[in-house]
Amino acid sequence: MTLIAAPVSAWQPEDRYDLITCVHGLHYIGDKLGTLTRVAQWLAPDGVFVANFDADAVRDSDGSPLNITKALRTAGFDYNARTRRIRKHGPRTTPFPWKYLGADKSAGPSYTGQPAVHSYYGTQG
Repeated sequence: MTLIAAPVSAWQPEDRYDLITCVHGLHYIGDKLGTLTRVAQWLAPDGVFVANFDADAVRDSDGSPLNITKALRTAGFDYNARTRRIRKHGPRTTPFPWKYLGADKSAGPSYTGQPAVHSYYGTQG
């Protein structure tokens, strides 16, 4: 077994994976949508990605929650708002229509009660 320590935003795996999981890790990531896109590309053709994901932490540039449910489906993700779980089968994705603007590490606790990061996005263009 090899342990790799690298930023998720920069790491590029040499292999494709059948299963990728992330338990309460996305709460601490700045560019959540960019991370979802990158991780999906690491999947084998029949691979599965499953993670805890709080869509309320994805914000518009004015700070209001961004309605991303339709964009997640368009990109090939299944999202269950009740369980706050996101799932993806296979590596194919459609780009999200927003540009990452930055994150707020002082956003306060997530639904888990632990500190979290809000991610801010603006329209492309």
